Amino acid sequence: MARDTESIEREIEAARNRLANTLDELAVRADPERIAGNAKKAIFAKLNQPQVKYSLIGAGALVVLVTAVRIFRR
Repeated sequence: MARDTESIEREIEAARNRLANTLDELAVRADPERIAGNAKKAIFAKLNQPQVKYSLIGAGALVVLVTAVRIFRR
């Protein structure tokens, strides 16, 4: 049984709309500013964890201490 022209046109229009929606979603997902923002949030969240934060503070203090010792030994 052959389909009528109107039903074919409706199916084409529906497929076109689905494709447009998919392209819009891909454009949002691939936005470099959004990706960079998400990466920045993830990094700051990781750095704010107590284990990481205090380890970095300790490492920074150690670097300052070693540098001060080397400067004042001269």
